[in-house]
Amino acid sequence: MNTRRLSLGLLLTASLLCDFANAQNAQEASTDYVKTANIVYGTVDGRDLLVDTYIPARGDNPPLLVWVHGGAWRSMDKERVPIMSFLDHGYALASVDFRLSGEAPFPAQIHDIKAAVRYLRANAKGYDANRIVLVGASSGGHLAALAGVSDGDTALEGTIGDYLETSSGVQTIVSYFGASNLTTILAQSTPHGLSVRIPSLDLFIGGQPEAIPDIARQASPIFYVDANDPPLHMLHGDQDPQMPINQSHELQHAYEQAGAVVQFDVVHGGAHSGPAFWDEERSALVRKFLDENL
Repeated sequence: MNTRRLSLGLLLTASLLCDFANAQNAQEASTDYVKTANIVYGTVDGRDLLVDTYIPARGDNPPLLVWVHGGAWRSMDKERVPIMSFLDHGYALASVDFRLSGEAPFPAQIHDIKAAVRYLRANAKGYDANRIVLVGASSGGHLAALAGVSDGDTALEGTIGDYLETSSGVQTIVSYFGASNLTTILAQSTPHGLSVRIPSLDLFIGGQPEAIPDIARQASPIFYVDANDPPLHMLHGDQDPQMPINQSHELQHAYEQAGAVVQFDVVHGGAHSGPAFWDEERSALVRKFLDENL
């Protein structure tokens, strides 16, 4: 690979991730809640995998939204949770850390997320273990979708944690501007998007999709979709310079072809994240979808 292109890509990635992190400053919760930080949900090679929970002080067995952070699979952490305002509307939250691509390549991230779901289901306290939702943005939206539609897939379930007999299946998925098909994503990307995605894919799947098509397919949610998959809600900006909106269109089409429940809300004028995705108008759309499908 051209060294200059890689170096430029890394610089642009860092800049975009900073912008993405700043754009996630959403409304904070106004209700009282109890945060339990750094719960160990599994251990890999002596490294503890951690999750935080946010449980409303008042509530009657609420659904649990499990937040999967973005960051091009390679950065950021569980500390930024732009959906905190959902606590005000009868939801509990959890935010998961998982191994980033610089530490371990795919499918480590899916193994970790599924282990976290199993742990949260087996140790439910203050929320309903039978109403778990995976929610993610950008690369986190991709991971949430992939973990959600691959229930029972042996290669993706992994063997992490103490609750291997507990289901990692979820009841609903919400993806904010996530990827869905790594075999087409580069052809759909802008030059700006390529500068981020090429080095990120090298870390995440170990190369470029055309060189390792089997792994690219294994890491793509659209190839797992069937009629039994959880209802899916997607939001994507039609001016996104980094994640092609066609990625969400592809996943919508796969869901519709399978006869599964899907809703796609295009954020007109929306780029990659930004306040429009986290405001009350869009959050109300997500809550309505969840209320109808949980």
